[in-house]
Amino acid sequence: MQDSPLRYLTLIIVAFVFLLSLAIALLVHGGWWLVLLSGALTAVGIGDFMQSKRSILRNYPLLGHFRFFFELIRPEIRQYFLESDTLLNPFSRNQRSIVYQRAKQQLDKRPFGTQLDLYQTGYEWVNHSMQPAAVQHHDFRIVIGADRPRPYSASIFNISAMSFGALSANAIRALNRGAQIGHFMHDTGEGSISRYHKPEQPGEAGGDLVWEIGSGYFGCRNADGSFSEQKFVESATLEQVKLIEIKLSQGAKPGHGGVLPGAKVSIEIAEARGVPAGVDCISPAAHSAFSTPVGLLQFVERLRTLSGGKPTGFKLAIGHPWEFFGIVKAMLQTNILPDFIVVDGGEGGTGAAPVEFTDHVGMPLQEALLLVHNALAGTNLRDRIKIGASGKIVTAFDIVRTLAFGADWCNSARGFMFALGCIQSQSCHTGRCPTGVTTQDPLRQRALVVPDKAERVAHFHLNTMKALAELIAAVGLNHPCDLKPHHIVRRLSPNRVALASALLEYLEPGSLLPGAAHTHLPEVFQTYWPIAHAESFHPMH
Repeated sequence: MQDSPLRYLTLIIVAFVFLLSLAIALLVHGGWWLVLLSGALTAVGIGDFMQSKRSILRNYPLLGHFRFFFELIRPEIRQYFLESDTLLNPFSRNQRSIVYQRAKQQLDKRPFGTQLDLYQTGYEWVNHSMQPAAVQHHDFRIVIGADRPRPYSASIFNISAMSFGALSANAIRALNRGAQIGHFMHDTGEGSISRYHKPEQPGEAGGDLVWEIGSGYFGCRNADGSFSEQKFVESATLEQVKLIEIKLSQGAKPGHGGVLPGAKVSIEIAEARGVPAGVDCISPAAHSAFSTPVGLLQFVERLRTLSGGKPTGFKLAIGHPWEFFGIVKAMLQTNILPDFIVVDGGEGGTGAAPVEFTDHVGMPLQEALLLVHNALAGTNLRDRIKIGASGKIVTAFDIVRTLAFGADWCNSARGFMFALGCIQSQSCHTGRCPTGVTTQDPLRQRALVVPDKAERVAHFHLNTMKALAELIAAVGLNHPCDLKPHHIVRRLSPNRVALASALLEYLEPGSLLPGAAHTHLPEVFQTYWPIAHAESFHPMH
């Protein structure tokens, strides 16, 4: 991405102001102080333009220093003017700070005890052991598609789905290069594989990709929007693509399609998505390649075969329970299994959405994860299908809790955005992102310097995994896969706590299969399992 001409125009204006100050000083007696002041400010402004460490200062020279000044004096004035450290809206200052510190390789410790109210209802912690395990390594991995021709050894912490178009070109470059440095995977989002997901020079290695295919079939579509086998094979067989993921829905706006206005469909976005430039780009709410649970699994098998046996699965936010139960029944009926399922929580994500969808549509991650885990365990399929999870996961404890509740790995979108320099201005959908992360404006996104931010992405992953290793060792375990619900404790009231295993109802293996006793099933299974079926997403009555 070349520097915008506006950058040089701005520098010319700064130089003009300095020369104007010099002229005034020559005409006005005692005006040399103005020359010194304007010269100092000009030097600072030029330095801000040229440095590559702070995106805010590159886009907002001089003015950006006010933000860092108020950040410095925050402890004294925050109770009157600024947010608290622990208020989650949607991420607290403490959550953002821990990402920034780990991304920048800064000290990430806290003095003087916790700022959290440990007696507040809902507070959670992990029990430690009086015989902690030794911390031997931090590169925790799982194998996805172990019995397929192209299995993949995945880190248990990865970059969640964010498309080029939603993110800037420089953000995509930095994320992918960071994933390559840290040996973890980068989900393309439904915007498909862009030129910025690929190595910049021939012969370079790019970061491992999860190619997400949504209802618009971007990157593998015909002119009418239907799925194209030929175009799919062209990209799916790239060595850089490790997993194929069918997106059914996302936590930000489940059950809602989308339109990228034609004015925003640049030549580069059109190239990646396989759509005409300058024309509205439509993501339908539903897929056209299938319409039943059986059809979904046949599509999974079709993509897995076309890709040469790469692990293939799907991502969804849970809505009607009988729809997912129908998919599980279709697995039993057809014996076609996805290699993985990614559960996206209703906590939302990077995608902009109507407030009603953000606040009130989609099952939250913990309940959704439990439902998916139970449905697979109750049909003896859990050991054959890996589960990923995404939804406000940024710290090692977030990973521990999510894995204890049934996931095999975690994805994070906003956590890695913070690593890129995101300051949670919540202007992602406006094109005016102040740090260059979520904008297509060339001037704004030049603030995001790829080599520097790629290192930060890799450092955030590395230091989070090191923190996870220490946390796992404190629990007395050797690998996160050994985590169980009984390791997590939740406060129910100021005077009452309970193990998560006592609060969450887990199914016994095989308890949903024909002939098994159904006397102790959770209510959601008693109500919706009987009306789900493999041939339709609609319930039987």
